[in-house]
Amino acid sequence: MDDLEYTPAADYSFANSPTTALFLALYLLVLAFFIVLVSISSPEEVKSRAVMNSLTSTFASLLPPTTDLTTLASREGEVLAAQAFQEQVQGVFATEIRVVRVEMVQPGRLMRVVMPTESLFMPGTTDIREAQFPLLDRIVASLSVTTPGLRYDLEFIIGSRYESGTNLPTGETLETARAGAFARAMLQRGAPPGSVAVGLRPGDPAEIVMRFYVRPENEVRLQFEKSFAAVKTRAGEPR
Repeated sequence: MDDLEYTPAADYSFANSPTTALFLALYLLVLAFFIVLVSISSPEEVKSRAVMNSLTSTFASLLPPTTDLTTLASREGEVLAAQAFQEQVQGVFATEIRVVRVEMVQPGRLMRVVMPTESLFMPGTTDIREAQFPLLDRIVASLSVTTPGLRYDLEFIIGSRYESGTNLPTGETLETARAGAFARAMLQRGAPPGSVAVGLRPGDPAEIVMRFYVRPENEVRLQFEKSFAAVKTRAGEPR
């Protein structure tokens, strides 16, 4: 054992290698490059919010079942709830009625559904087809979802011919009777009070338009307060 000698050539230190210095220099160069990019960049709030909402909705399914997204009061929670409402309504019509057109007018705010009148009503009558009762029940269930800070509304509009000139009919017609029948059917099935509005529009009576709104509760309350104040002003009372 005493004859064995230690060879100094085998004592190779990696710290003294020129490769280490080159690697460190490249690393610092890349770091400086990204620091310069961040310093000269200008954040865009709209794109940042869109990316955040996309990531939040994409990974929402990975959250544990005990996490209830609809109870969030933050902006992300409201966006997710509005998207979920529109996706649910879209699924309702895709399942129950084949001949229907669904349009996202304002994602997260307004969705429009266009459908043939006789796919909902019996021909020439105000009777709703029994086969469409499940459709009404699912719409009521969608409108009844409770989300803090939001409310869901439905406008049911049926086309009507002009009675004279550019005036819609003011008396009882098949179209007005059908609109009333739809409103009564929705209320009988438990639609939240004030969530369903019906009306006429100039157009083909063979076509129905439904608009589904997602509105902040404070916005609806503000509109009501403005309307109430306008009524008092017209009545001559102090505001």
